Amino acid sequence: MTTGILNINKPRGMASFGVVRVVRRLTGIRKVGHAGTLDPIADGVLPICIGSATRMVEQIVSAPKAYRATIRLGEATDSYDSEGKVTAVGDPSGVTRDELEAVLQRFIGDIQQQPPMFSALKHKGQPLYKYARAGKTVHRDHRTVSIYSLSLLDFETPLAEIDLEVGRGAYVRTLAHDLGELLGCHAHLQSLTRTRSGPFSVADACTLEQLEEAAAAGDWERLLHAPDSVLESWHAALLGEEHTRDVRIGRVLVLEPVRPELNQLEIETPCRAYSHEGEFLAILRYRGAGRWHPERVFAAL
Repeated sequence: MTTGILNINKPRGMASFGVVRVVRRLTGIRKVGHAGTLDPIADGVLPICIGSATRMVEQIVSAPKAYRATIRLGEATDSYDSEGKVTAVGDPSGVTRDELEAVLQRFIGDIQQQPPMFSALKHKGQPLYKYARAGKTVHRDHRTVSIYSLSLLDFETPLAEIDLEVGRGAYVRTLAHDLGELLGCHAHLQSLTRTRSGPFSVADACTLEQLEEAAAAGDWERLLHAPDSVLESWHAALLGEEHTRDVRIGRVLVLEPVRPELNQLEIETPCRAYSHEGEFLAILRYRGAGRWHPERVFAAL
């Protein structure tokens, strides 16, 4: 069965699930899912998981992501981006580059963000954007998100272009909105490109047009990345025949660590497992006392 991950360069103006529909149509495969929603306003890297690789969505979503964003100072919108209605205006003419850089530095690290109303997060079983479209506002708790790096590339009033790397759950739209409030002139996100998601970069991404050409030629599978390509930073276990059979049926393994001095972070991080033939078998989770549980099995029986 075909399995793997497509690194798609999503075009602006298309919803993430729209890309999924196109991939299903071109490949004829139904088991397809995206790993990390990109708003229609955004373009760039959108990993598309196919077949059993859909079980990798959680790992991809949890990986750091990099963006290039253009922020427009002087206007706040209800969606925090350029597709929303203007809710407040201000004068950004007095904002200097030094002031902007100083305020941007306040966003680096673990910060508190309130998710925007126009988001897919759910409240009482309904996405927040449905409440927003109905003109309603509901309470959203602030949550801690991580901004690993942030740099100002260009600034010419009222537009600021930035590069940033973020952790899971961070909203660049919210950062743009909050930046405008701190500067006292309001702001929103004008455009956004995801330049990296985990190991996938926009430089290596393929367009939907390229995928369509490959599908017409019958060789689209050459564009697939192996499911375990997202786990390259993890420790790997090479298993013998008996343990390989155990993994295939989901049986807990008792394994001695190659390095007894593993630290707590390494113990808590799952391990990828392979057969002696190099087949990717499963993700193993440590359960203590030398026991490793096959948390997700990818190998066929």
